Amino acid sequence: MPNQTKIWPLLTGTIRYEKTISTHGRGHGQWIDAPILAYLIETVHGRILYDVGCDYRKVTDPTLRARHFTPMLPTVEAPCMQPTQRIPHYLERLGLTPSDIDLVFIGHLHFDHVGGLCDLPGCEVHVHQHELQAALTGLDSGIFLDELLHANQWRVQTDEYALAPGIHTITTPGHTAGHMSLFIDLPQGRPVILCGDAADLNENLADEIAPGCCWQNNVELALASIRKLKTLANQENAQLWPNHDMAFFKTLPVFPAWCD
Repeated sequence: MPNQTKIWPLLTGTIRYEKTISTHGRGHGQWIDAPILAYLIETVHGRILYDVGCDYRKVTDPTLRARHFTPMLPTVEAPCMQPTQRIPHYLERLGLTPSDIDLVFIGHLHFDHVGGLCDLPGCEVHVHQHELQAALTGLDSGIFLDELLHANQWRVQTDEYALAPGIHTITTPGHTAGHMSLFIDLPQGRPVILCGDAADLNENLADEIAPGCCWQNNVELALASIRKLKTLANQENAQLWPNHDMAFFKTLPVFPAWCD
């Protein structure tokens, strides 16, 4: 195990959609290509994954692809994903296997964040109670219920807590009912806050624009979470990392390089 914390941004695929999906009331008719990201966080106390990308089978099998993604047209296209973008491939390049992951922290249960759990059997999974309860209603079209089949084995959480020394969860509901972001202290650089889909784009943060899709249309709750993240970043001199911003992603180290 290393003697300091590192973060590897992992590009697990891309997805093209109408920008209004990310910015409430903005971007109608404007299309963006967004990264689908996961993050490997390595600490002296263990290895954590924040999100895990899509289920590769749903993206590549024509029947599964049509069943799951055709209903999202025309505003969201099916994701694009290469075999080399599956989580186990990234781990293999670092000399690791899924058994070397100590904890998978799922920020929220949309398909592009939780689907890749099928490639990580046996891993301990954490998710917020409100997130799982809302997901099981079947009312969120971004959730595929078959990806929740093993939810009875997950560690369901009810509040903010420390995943490891220097790694703290942040409740940021709004986009979904139990969305969670993550604060990471780094030994050399400024702390990092993984916004998750509380802020898809830098625009969400700079202009305080809610995501286009909010659970039960609660835009104010999503805005409160954006402001919470900005306040925390100001207090801790932390970086805010938006989750689906291609221009921002291109500023991050290219795997297998990391941030520390």
